[in-house]
Amino acid sequence: MNLASGVGGKLEKSEVLSAVEKYEKYHVCYGGEEEDRKANYTDMVNKYYDLSTSFYEFGWGESFHFAPRWKGESLRESIKRHEHFLSLQLGLKPGQKVLDVGCGIGGPLREISLFSLTSITGLNNNEYQIARGKELNRIAGVDKTCNFVKADFMKMPFPDNSFDAVYAIEATCHAPDAYGCYKEIFRVLKPGQYFAAYEWCMTAAFDPSNEEHQKIKAEIEIGDGLPDIRLTTKCLEALKQAGFEVIWEKDLAVDSPLPWYLPLDTSHFSLSSFRLTAIGRLFTRNLVKALEFVRLAPAGSLKVQDFLEKAAEGLVEGGKREIFTPMYFFLARKPDSSSH
Repeated sequence: MNLASGVGGKLEKSEVLSAVEKYEKYHVCYGGEEEDRKANYTDMVNKYYDLSTSFYEFGWGESFHFAPRWKGESLRESIKRHEHFLSLQLGLKPGQKVLDVGCGIGGPLREISLFSLTSITGLNNNEYQIARGKELNRIAGVDKTCNFVKADFMKMPFPDNSFDAVYAIEATCHAPDAYGCYKEIFRVLKPGQYFAAYEWCMTAAFDPSNEEHQKIKAEIEIGDGLPDIRLTTKCLEALKQAGFEVIWEKDLAVDSPLPWYLPLDTSHFSLSSFRLTAIGRLFTRNLVKALEFVRLAPAGSLKVQDFLEKAAEGLVEGGKREIFTPMYFFLARKPDSSSH
């Protein structure tokens, strides 16, 4: 992945800096209002992913998510296992039609499709990520069975009861309203079928009156393009309100032998995730600075690296204090009867 050419996604190089500045204004640290972020979440999230995708791919590979990790397991292995786990929980069968809500560049989609022999449609509102995903699908040879649809997951362009299964991996946290998003998922899922997700949430340990907690939450929001991080209990309420039966739910971060935030923890050194470590991030930072200086990377690239750094700090702190989790898991079923 060429970092220099990728920064800014489909934005013109000259537009990157103003996009960064506009993006920053949405956030609390810059005096932004949550209501404004929710009202303009499409623009906010699109700007975020145009700006950050190539950084993610450079540091993280094709799957932009965390995973519980066992001792002796590499970051890559844990990410694949986390994806297989989701596939097994959904009971995916060969030939089924599956929807990936907020699919990024399609790393999990390719992995799950190959693992379960299913056809997966990736829903994503970001043009640059879809173009990148299509190219990677061709390389992986899944372009016949998997496709991408550019749309907003609050208003999906699919008929009712279209899919045999639906999943979302750390993506529906971008929704301005969980209930509205889950309601749409409920609508496109066939009766009697399952929806499973990993959600970014604040845990029961989060204290809204604690300034330090609020600061950590705000850092994660700006660094990750989020309107407002919900409590686990709020996600659960929204699911039930949308009509789902909740089969089981659990914060999978709780039993992870190695902390999920380990790859981002600057006090930890690892060769397998070198680009995410302190030295790796300093290296990336200096690389971006140099590329921006010689105009190979657009002006504003370093600012993007800055807010991603901020996010990393917020995530590590939130993880250490156990007030935040990126893997609140739930498996939910749409009832057979359409009594809802």
